[in-house]
Amino acid sequence: MQKDELLTRRRALLAGAAVLGAAGAAGTAGLLFSGSSDSPAPPAAPAAGPQAHSALKPDAYRLQPLTGDAPQRALPLPTTVRHAPILRFSGRGNTMLLTFDDGPNPEYTPRILDTLAKYDIRATFMVCGEMADWNRDLLARMADEGHVVGNHTWTHPLLTRLTRRKIRDELESTSDLIEKTYGERPLWFRAPYGAWNRNVFQLNAEMGMEPLAWTVDSLDWTTPGTGAIVRRVERGAAPGVVVLSHDAGGDRTQTVGALRRYLPRLLDEGYRFTVPRRNYT
Repeated sequence: MQKDELLTRRRALLAGAAVLGAAGAAGTAGLLFSGSSDSPAPPAAPAAGPQAHSALKPDAYRLQPLTGDAPQRALPLPTTVRHAPILRFSGRGNTMLLTFDDGPNPEYTPRILDTLAKYDIRATFMVCGEMADWNRDLLARMADEGHVVGNHTWTHPLLTRLTRRKIRDELESTSDLIEKTYGERPLWFRAPYGAWNRNVFQLNAEMGMEPLAWTVDSLDWTTPGTGAIVRRVERGAAPGVVVLSHDAGGDRTQTVGALRRYLPRLLDEGYRFTVPRRNYT
């Protein structure tokens, strides 16, 4: 066999070894992360055949990080345009959702987060961009503690009175800030005052968000008294309900006090609390 032919065969063997090695590394990453149902699936191993980049040396792949070490972002399934917001969720057992609007607020939001952390509860915070911009540390804390952050516009306007362009600006600016601070773009949107129209539904769907309303309004925004808030939440408790409260937009001392009272009671009654979830590719 000629010398040129030997060199050609050797190069082919080395390239093949590099491809197999990379596939093995990707497979290992998949095994390491397969135990978590919340983690997105690792990318598929490189296909055999010509590669876009020059072949690695036989052992070079061992110096590269495993696929699972790199941050991965799952993509939500396409969002359809709805004609009405989501009011409640189905699920097993007595599962409820707690949601807080208008924040974050540096005085009340930390106290709510402390109470949720005490009972190891996750909640959903529908934040306003102008508030989040001044309290980015609280958005980072929400991310660290496993809470869901949704879009509640930038300035809390009545969207049904705005042009399509202004609605888009309110939503996009808030989503951009949430992604920059929280780490992910929001998958949930709540219209201020619960005011939706066709433009709002279309735009939040275009941005990959689902419209989330509520089942039980605690009416804490009327400051009716801590006891009145507690009674309203406890009487409305049922599987799948979404409870609306506020962590900003006024004096929320009653909201904080009510949460500290009804949360342990509902837990003792067998209720569980979760966050809304979406299907991913």
